Amino acid sequence: MSDYLVPLAQPDPDVAEFLRVIRGEAAPTRVQLFEYVVDEALMRPILEGLGREWVPPVAATSGWATGAGTSQNRAYWDNFIEFWYRMGYPFVQLRVSLPFTVARLFLPDTAPGVSKDRAWTDEHHGPIACWDDLEQYPWPSVAGFDFSACEYVATHLPPGMGLIINHAGGPLEWTSALLSYERLSLLLYDDPELVQAVADRVGSLIAEFYAQVLDLPGLIAVLQGDDMGFRTGTLIAPAHLRRYILPWHQRLAALAHERGLLYLLHSCGNLGAITEDLIGTVRIDAKHSFEDAIVPVTEAFRVYSGRIAILGGVDVDVLARGSEERVRAYVRRILDVCARGRYAFGSGNSVPSYVPLGNYLAMQDEALRYAL
Repeated sequence: MSDYLVPLAQPDPDVAEFLRVIRGEAAPTRVQLFEYVVDEALMRPILEGLGREWVPPVAATSGWATGAGTSQNRAYWDNFIEFWYRMGYPFVQLRVSLPFTVARLFLPDTAPGVSKDRAWTDEHHGPIACWDDLEQYPWPSVAGFDFSACEYVATHLPPGMGLIINHAGGPLEWTSALLSYERLSLLLYDDPELVQAVADRVGSLIAEFYAQVLDLPGLIAVLQGDDMGFRTGTLIAPAHLRRYILPWHQRLAALAHERGLLYLLHSCGNLGAITEDLIGTVRIDAKHSFEDAIVPVTEAFRVYSGRIAILGGVDVDVLARGSEERVRAYVRRILDVCARGRYAFGSGNSVPSYVPLGNYLAMQDEALRYAL
């Protein structure tokens, strides 16, 4: 790793500049960095290269995070913070989730050196099929949720860094997981009241979740992930999104804005049919997740950066399969267009386990070397 600037020996995070750039209040003096998820398969060798012992968490309360009540878990979160700090990010991005019980499918992760499973939501079967299921479903309790990881990270941020909290899974994702995507598609016409009831229960729980964390020290943004599209359109009709889902994003954005926080949206797919709703009605501050086959990030920047910030954009296919030289050239092309505006750089979606470590380091290194 010695040929790369990252991990940084002396990071100099400036979350205040990150906020000014995302809000469109000032031009950046450096390339702003952003990331949604970096898989532990890449985090671990970077941390071990720094001489830090990798400590896995125990007693996870959900698939994305665990509490900080034990010394082992606190060591895990110390490593987590150190990763974001040493990789040059101006914030730590923490994904946590209420423990919704849904059907999932598991297969071994085939990435080299990875022994864990990968999980997919079952699109054909969900725990709620009728009104009786809705009443009998074991809805998670916000009052009983362990927020100690959020509190620990918030109170252990390095100077100059902020905190972004992301409830893993948004209103559409959890609604479709509880009903199954297949059943949701039928119920939208056969029993729209049941869809409304499930979406409202999910949305109210996510809003209640955020109400517990919005006053944490150092918090700068809510980052809500909610995949609403596929390659050529939205997963359900735009009218259905406007009826059942977008009002909850509007509510979450309002909660964040009432505290002076950003509301950032991660959503995969082609959202062209609802982009004006997201900007004008929901009032997102920034949009993440871009794929060249849908809308390249440079095009999104040209069209929308006067109204919202644009985040990420390095196509994951390039990041996963390209050479380091191709990754570097691709990064420079993006930065030539976007870096001096309302923009923060990173992957188009996330950095999964199958991305070569050298490509991730090359992506970060090229961004840090880029002169504005």
